[in-house]
Amino acid sequence: MNAVVKLEDIHKTYHTGEVDVHAVRGVSLEIQRGEFVAFMGSSGSGKSTLMNLLGCLDRPTRGRYFLDGVDVSGLSRERLADIRNGKLGFVFQSFNLLSRTSALENVELPLLYGSRHYSSAELRERARRVLEVVGLGKRGDHHPSQLSGGQQQRVAIARALINEPEVLLADEPTGNLDSRTSVEIMGVFQKLNEEGITVIMVTHELDIAAYSKRNVIMRDGSILTDTPVLSRLNAVAELARLDAAQKEVQLA
Repeated sequence: MNAVVKLEDIHKTYHTGEVDVHAVRGVSLEIQRGEFVAFMGSSGSGKSTLMNLLGCLDRPTRGRYFLDGVDVSGLSRERLADIRNGKLGFVFQSFNLLSRTSALENVELPLLYGSRHYSSAELRERARRVLEVVGLGKRGDHHPSQLSGGQQQRVAIARALINEPEVLLADEPTGNLDSRTSVEIMGVFQKLNEEGITVIMVTHELDIAAYSKRNVIMRDGSILTDTPVLSRLNAVAELARLDAAQKEVQLA
């Protein structure tokens, strides 16, 4: 199997005064290319710390992390930054968009910090292309204040896709959205996953985790269960069901 993520006995300990906090304890797992994995667990379970490690935003205290076959556990900050920019895309609960710039300009931002230099025309074309992917091809000139919450999250997803990452990391991506918009966003993730992008998501919502293919539940820094999703929700079908239910209410 082709593992894009491989963790070997990963530990993360934070030293706060005289107390050691063991946030992650001996986690080992593999995520194959093209999987859609949801990490779950209560507050303090270690899922967010593990997401930071997977995103090369932090280093493990002990253990080895292979990303696309490369051991990134002990790399310098500069090399980690290069890997983050080239192999990983990030989507967060808060959209983190610049309010005074257009959707198109927000999407272009990661390219400005990369090692490759693009012309203005190239930047604009690449940004337009990924906005089309997330269904916002006609909203590129809109500012965040002119977009709904779901549309802003789509812009954030497009920004995460601009560098064609190997892995898309989503931390509570529906946390600020209503139920219907959450389903729409999960539809975007399912579509991207069907096109071959590996998706790793943190969520505390069981219904959102049901859109993934595999659920990893954590407790006290360790993996409690790691199971495939047997009754997987399909966002397209769920949206059709919601539309039908709304029409019945309107006709009643």
